Amino acid sequence: MTDTIFALATAPGRAGVAVVRVSGPAAGGALEALAGTPRPSPRVATLRRLRDPASAEVLDDALVLWFPGPRSYTGEDVAELHLHGGRAVTAAVLDALGRCPGLRPAEPGDFTRRAFANGKMDLTAAEGLIDLIDAETSAQRRQALRQMEGELGRLYEGWRTRLIRALAHMEADIDFPDEDLPAGVADAVRPEITDLIRAIGAHLSDGHRGERLREGLHVAIVGAPNAGKSSLLNALARRDAAIVSERAGTTRDVIEVHLDVGGFPVVLADTAGLRETADTIEEEGVRRALARAASADLKIAVFDAAALPHLDGGTLALVDDDSLVVVNKCDLPGVGTAVRAAESALSGCPLLAVSARVGTGLGDLEARLAAAAGERLTGSGAPALTRTRHRVALEACRAALERALTAPLPELAAEDVRLAAAALGRITGRVDVDDLLDVIFRDFCIGK
Repeated sequence: MTDTIFALATAPGRAGVAVVRVSGPAAGGALEALAGTPRPSPRVATLRRLRDPASAEVLDDALVLWFPGPRSYTGEDVAELHLHGGRAVTAAVLDALGRCPGLRPAEPGDFTRRAFANGKMDLTAAEGLIDLIDAETSAQRRQALRQMEGELGRLYEGWRTRLIRALAHMEADIDFPDEDLPAGVADAVRPEITDLIRAIGAHLSDGHRGERLREGLHVAIVGAPNAGKSSLLNALARRDAAIVSERAGTTRDVIEVHLDVGGFPVVLADTAGLRETADTIEEEGVRRALARAASADLKIAVFDAAALPHLDGGTLALVDDDSLVVVNKCDLPGVGTAVRAAESALSGCPLLAVSARVGTGLGDLEARLAAAAGERLTGSGAPALTRTRHRVALEACRAALERALTAPLPELAAEDVRLAAAALGRITGRVDVDDLLDVIFRDFCIGK
């Protein structure tokens, strides 16, 4: 990476401040060309007048910072220009940088990719950074920050270090059988391998909580037509996301809204009313509703208070341990007795009485939903596995270690341990991962 890159590191558009970042061997020269000499003291914000190097036209009065490598974000020489955030100002400065020799506009993820290449972070930390940028809830922010600070990478590197040590003992026993080595060197590593298999297995069996926290807890609202599912969705979303009508069968497709519920990300889905129908379009809607209910992490089963104590059989069949049972339209007269009768029919399963129309009980429903999300998305405090890529590599690592314990020859056992260590290295980037880099960094925004 011998070229020098530059980009707007803040969001484009009108703002109070815009930050332009320059990284690479020509960063210092570009800074001097626009801000004059001498360069500012390292890591000290300095007010400078920026001029176009070609015409000497004044572009802006800006705060400039100079970060000599390797003590910078990318590990290279880095300059930052903190400009007034008008579109014309940023456009003029970027145009002037584009005409400086050796500079080119950065691609998405270029700065962070250089930080990885220069050993400033591993791949899990880079992934944590993009998760932090994308975080929409406090729980997502906390998980991403822990990963960006290296918590997950340290766990995997610790396992990899233990495997490399075990592999060294195994290979010593293979390569130097005539040397005066302690007896049973290779056999002594078996407890270490067994312990690592157990630790990796426990890490994998976390209910996918890390991935689910990144993507959001999927919650399906299910119930009979006109039970008030769409009204409930709109009330929880606090906007008219779904069409509400007294006509049964209005909802034909799955309608999703993304919510922050108690700091947890929730993807709430309104579904078609469950009933037998001859309408082929509505029939497809019912099929999609059942499919969404089957794949959801949690269901909100909605019953119509006007129909109690009768309970809709199609909805009742979907109620299980991953369900919150709601009676809507509780503002109707005489609902209390009907609710108690319905609870008895559900073998004491608590029913939450709400009114999507007037807002009664919605606070309790949100609290129950937040508690359910917390149960499913938080763990013991150990670092959470956050990506399918990590899970695939860990499963390959565990499989290789299990083969090592049953290998008929010590050479085969050593090779399996080597493959296990390589699988862990692929997660953090400690082995050849060129084929992964484009996939990981393409999701970054320009300027990061």
